[in-house]
Amino acid sequence: MNREFHTSSYSHSGGECVEVSEGAKTLVRDTRNREHATLAFPAAEWRALLADIDSL
Repeated sequence: MNREFHTSSYSHSGGECVEVSEGAKTLVRDTRNREHATLAFPAAEWRALLADIDSL
């Protein structure tokens, strides 16, 4: 499966961030080690995490 990943608009050019691919399952990977493991989260859990972060 070929999915499009993106970084946050808050990321700097240092390459020390994660990339996200959103869909039914949200995939997260390390920008520096793209070939390594990818974490997968149900979309609802990912949205809940982002909402919690926004409330800080």
